[in-house]
Amino acid sequence: MTGLVLSAYAELLRFDRFISHGDFVGLHQKVRGTHVQPRREFAPSCDELCRAVDIACIWYWKRVLCLHRSSVVTCLLRRHGTNAELVIASRRLPFQAHAWVEVDGRVVNDRPDVREAYSVLERC
Repeated sequence: MTGLVLSAYAELLRFDRFISHGDFVGLHQKVRGTHVQPRREFAPSCDELCRAVDIACIWYWKRVLCLHRSSVVTCLLRRHGTNAELVIASRRLPFQAHAWVEVDGRVVNDRPDVREAYSVLERC
């Protein structure tokens, strides 16, 4: 698990440059450009990877918001052979944007009912 947490922390650092500069186009391109790799025999499960990212977020030096966290989860899952999808959504009143990750139509890093509260803007 330690290796996964360190990988997640490194990804948080990598994506932080997009987040801190407001470069959402660059972030979107980075996520879209991360292709699903062949699954290895001893690949971590989806739950293990999400847990590793959650732990890395605890130790990260600044607050990690949903877009940052979900981008990292999506890319790590894809690198370990899982076809993950980053979902970016919003709601009108009160206005709020949110991001989460889905695998085979199932929300993996948020509450299962999150889709009911938001309208999807983008899937990548």
